[in-house]
Amino acid sequence: MAKRTPVYFVSHGGPNTMYETSHPVYPQLQRIGKEITESVKPSAVVVFSAHWQADRPNTIEVNVAEEEPLIYDFYGFPRHYYSEKFPNKGSPKLAKQVMAILGENGIKTQEAERGLDHGVFVPFKVMFDPKTNPLTVPIVQVSLFDDDTDAAAHIRLGRAVQKLRDENILIVASGMSVHNLRHMMTAMATGKTMPYSASFDAALKDAVETEAGEARDEKMVKLLTRPDGRQAHPTFEHLLPIHIAVGAAGHDPGKQLWTLAEGSLAWAQYRFEAGGDQVKEDQEAHHL
Repeated sequence: MAKRTPVYFVSHGGPNTMYETSHPVYPQLQRIGKEITESVKPSAVVVFSAHWQADRPNTIEVNVAEEEPLIYDFYGFPRHYYSEKFPNKGSPKLAKQVMAILGENGIKTQEAERGLDHGVFVPFKVMFDPKTNPLTVPIVQVSLFDDDTDAAAHIRLGRAVQKLRDENILIVASGMSVHNLRHMMTAMATGKTMPYSASFDAALKDAVETEAGEARDEKMVKLLTRPDGRQAHPTFEHLLPIHIAVGAAGHDPGKQLWTLAEGSLAWAQYRFEAGGDQVKEDQEAHHL
């Protein structure tokens, strides 16, 4: 039996992530991308982004389009940001498969035709540079639920799609471990990291790295009710993708690959995989 693909959660930042090559997250995303193309070698990618929440209650939207133009869903950046490209293609067949699996698990779905939002193409442009590390497999994006307070529903969503991993399909969830844009200007002006950026990021690590099972799920759900929860995430759409990743991981352990608490943000990157830690550590040591 073929080994299951791992599951990844990436903190993606804003569109400037594509250009700020000196930012510490840039080589970390590159390393994850190389790991995916050289070691995982998936046949397709199913991705969940903080920037697509379904329009209808209790319904998940699935992108069935084969052509996926980019959605420049950000404002106030230099003009050239809005002509950025990332070569990609969708898979209507895989999209229908995702919808069927969700339906089997009691999750209502709806077809959608859309492009890839910046929660996908920004980190992917760094991870899978078209010139140096291209990703040449189909990408199917799936929405979050409309309710950004229902962490348990997003864990169930991930659990429903986990069997795709047995078919060499990679599941990637894209958000931020801490995301408070309301305090960004204040943090930049003072040069200080907000206390909640470090405390919530650490609590997330503790929850993710708890042994898989009910205890991990409970810790993940309780993150939303922490005293610093609404400071770290005034709205929870950037946190919920990691709940999907936990669900898709099933019984596999989670491991923080890297993090940085910075201003009113935190940039944790995670991998979920059974028995792969030592192999990946050896590979990472080889690349250093």
